[in-house]
Amino acid sequence: MTDTSASRYAAKPWLALLSDAQRAPVDPDHTLVHALRRVVAETPDRTFLAYFDGRLTYREVDELSDSVAGHLAARGLEPGDRVAILLQNSPHFVLALLGAWKAGAVVVPVNPMYKSGEVGHVLRDGEVAALICSDRAWESYLRRAAEDSPVRIVLTGCELDFQTRNDARVLSFERLPQADDADDLTAVARAGHKAPEGRDGRAPGPSDIALISYTSGTSGTPKGATNTHGNIMYNAERQRTGLELPEAPVYFALAPLFHITGMVCQLGACLDSAGTLVLAYRFEAGVVLDAFAEHGPHYTVGPSTAFMALAAHPAVTRDHFVSFRTISSGGAPLPPALVEKFRASFGPYIRNGYGLTECTAPCASVPPGLEAPVDPVSGTLAVGLPGPETVVRIVDDQGQEVPFGEQGEILVRGPQVVPGYWRRPDATAETFPDGELRTGDIGFMDADGWLYVVDRKKDMINASGFKVWPREVEDVLYTHPAVREAAVVGVPDGYRGETVKAYISLRPGAETDPGALAEYCKERLAAYKYPRQVEILPDLPKTASGKILRRELRSRVNDR
Repeated sequence: MTDTSASRYAAKPWLALLSDAQRAPVDPDHTLVHALRRVVAETPDRTFLAYFDGRLTYREVDELSDSVAGHLAARGLEPGDRVAILLQNSPHFVLALLGAWKAGAVVVPVNPMYKSGEVGHVLRDGEVAALICSDRAWESYLRRAAEDSPVRIVLTGCELDFQTRNDARVLSFERLPQADDADDLTAVARAGHKAPEGRDGRAPGPSDIALISYTSGTSGTPKGATNTHGNIMYNAERQRTGLELPEAPVYFALAPLFHITGMVCQLGACLDSAGTLVLAYRFEAGVVLDAFAEHGPHYTVGPSTAFMALAAHPAVTRDHFVSFRTISSGGAPLPPALVEKFRASFGPYIRNGYGLTECTAPCASVPPGLEAPVDPVSGTLAVGLPGPETVVRIVDDQGQEVPFGEQGEILVRGPQVVPGYWRRPDATAETFPDGELRTGDIGFMDADGWLYVVDRKKDMINASGFKVWPREVEDVLYTHPAVREAAVVGVPDGYRGETVKAYISLRPGAETDPGALAEYCKERLAAYKYPRQVEILPDLPKTASGKILRRELRSRVNDR
């Protein structure tokens, strides 16, 4: 590895663009559990969670999560045991998370969209002792998934609890009878159990593992990144000090809490700011817009696909966004055309951000007061500036640093980078040589310190020996007025080896055809880059965090 003391990137040119508050050192010596206790001591009756018409104060959340912790300990959960949480954005998730941490456990957040086999892999690989999930998921498939796993404690919850509105757009299910082989999460939380071994007997420290966050699996079998409490607290503090939000800010949980972005940039930052977190179960554009109007949030973060869906909703107006001080995007590429269309239509400038599970959400973002430049050559929108304690380097295939402006693999070193993968020493050594994260993303940095992400290294298309990055083609497609979503993949071609194929979904009411879209790109891209094949679908496949699944689209080609 290049000696960072002699590195051109170690000079951190981005520091000149940060404000004094954004440059101020952050070295948190506490955790989110300690942050919760601090707020309870200072403003116990402030609303922490808003869930439709339900409200929970900081004192109530503290007491309810204490009871969950006490119950888990009484059931035999030991410090360091793993607790899997498979829930949507509801108070149940927060109570389960804080309760598990207070019991000294490591939390394994699981995507509710995972199928039985995927969940089974996580339960076995993480050696999970306790599972907390919805009653419906337990009855429909999780009982089967847990059969050949170490799970010995099960709590189930019904997300109709803690509210009475029962919005049929998202809460369109019925309460099930309590299972004989599971405990009721809400009843446990309300039982008044005391936290185990006193208030701080099992409280975690910054160096303890907080999460085993399994990667989304967009590029292979999920691996568990070991996010420490210090990793989480550092990025939560960076969000609090850098976003310039008012006192006691209102956050809207657009990103799912089981995803590292939602966990850190919404729940973590909100708790650290003594703010209010608005939850709406899962993403449904009309429900989200109604919540914006009802709660007047100051901040939210979500994938570009969520903002596309909000912008396409027939009821959306500029008034829905008047309360926001900052809106961020992360988890999926942000096309420059979307940023400008959104600002022109609704007012807010969407601030780009970049991070991975392995760096506990953001390692670069666009600070308030600045706008991300667009690279004049590639048309790529910058993802942001690194933080003051972070070093981002760009290296070639031999691991040597490239000059500013040249493309290479993005490497990240900083207090948000995880120590490694759960019980994967070989993968840890490969991905984190000397503690530095090899992201697998291709990008470049300009001389001012703005970072640009071109694409995933594995997604590069080789057409007749020419490199084609899907992002560049997708950014062009997003400028077409009929295009709602776009994803570009390489498909086998007998003449070129690979050729470019685009999958498209259209805006409501828009009409076009594959030939017209291909011609539109041909007029704006080099001959080897424009898509020879275009397929229009009703929707593109995505992860629960909104990231379009190119791997699944490539499988469509291979399955035919």
